[in-house]
Amino acid sequence: MGGGSTSPIDIKVTFEIEIIKNIQTLKKSCETGNLVMNDFVEIDGSYLEGGGQALRNAISLSVILNRPVRVVKIRANRPKPGLSHQHLHGVNLLRDIAHADVTGNKLLSTELEFTPRTIIGGLYKVDTRTAASVTLIYQMVLPVLLFGNVRSFIDVVGGTNVAFAPPVEYMQQVLKPALKRFGVNFDLKVLHHGFYPRGNGRCQLACEPIRSLNAAQFTDFGQLQSVQGCAFFAGRLPGCVASDMRHSAEREIHRLWPDNVCNIQVYKHTPVEARDNGAGIILTALTNSGCVLGSATIGDKNIDGHLIGSNASCELAGYIKNEICVDSHMQDQLIIYMALANGCSRIRTGALTKHTRTAIYVAELITGAKFKVEYGDFGQSLISCEGIGHLRTDI
Repeated sequence: MGGGSTSPIDIKVTFEIEIIKNIQTLKKSCETGNLVMNDFVEIDGSYLEGGGQALRNAISLSVILNRPVRVVKIRANRPKPGLSHQHLHGVNLLRDIAHADVTGNKLLSTELEFTPRTIIGGLYKVDTRTAASVTLIYQMVLPVLLFGNVRSFIDVVGGTNVAFAPPVEYMQQVLKPALKRFGVNFDLKVLHHGFYPRGNGRCQLACEPIRSLNAAQFTDFGQLQSVQGCAFFAGRLPGCVASDMRHSAEREIHRLWPDNVCNIQVYKHTPVEARDNGAGIILTALTNSGCVLGSATIGDKNIDGHLIGSNASCELAGYIKNEICVDSHMQDQLIIYMALANGCSRIRTGALTKHTRTAIYVAELITGAKFKVEYGDFGQSLISCEGIGHLRTDI
């Protein structure tokens, strides 16, 4: 996703807001002094994870808090350092939403300066023309538009189920209930599924603006109620691939929790729903305290259905056995919301990932919030943060 031409990518953006409203919002920002903050916060993009996490969170927080940022050594630890298609589309999208001044927004750029002005909600469209992750673009834009001036819609074309990114089903089934605890509501519709290498997936995200984020607690695991899942396949792949995924996953879950419900469906995407070959599985564990844990695996070129199902179920089983409330894929996604929330948020999770440590590093630098990590038995970690209580500025 990071190779190709070095020319900037043009993002076609459509606004459903009258020009007069945009001008009025900009004038109000000027009058309240929100436009003038010339000191850049510098973020080291090579820190820990050294991938796109630092960039995504830095630009999002820059827009929300109206603080200019300079990100250096972007994706320094990746085989192809610098901005890839996905990151560039995310940056340019937030540039348009924030009416920002940006330098360095070109493919493979390793340094970027971003100076936001405001947050203008509305309808935006992005066509990545690749299998660039749709969900990672949404990761950047969702927290920003929560503090926008109107209901927003983001239409993105790209990869819905690709490696090294949460699949759209994870966003719908695991992220959505988690963010509800912060007072966030969004809807995500999948119009087409898109796989590597061509992409061609299309999603529409809708979100309502809020005044502030609630502090959230993810500390009570409760008891396991059920495991749900879907093994899917598309294109010319045989149905046995998905059946093998389901059988391996169900076998592992039933072996460990024979008395609990385990319902994994097999689903074939029609040519209308997905144009290319693709396969994968998404599993969720539901507890009686409201925890939703997820694991997902995407098939590669040499698809082994039994291995895919086994990997996903073993990962989920580890979360359940250790009674954690936030899985390893969700950790880093919640950090930005914890830092901005009004009050102290806590999440009980497993060992901190590099993505999470990087997200904490960025959040502390830009927001001034402080995170505390306590370590318990069985690899558990308790992350707590007294949020800064950020309020939307246009009300």
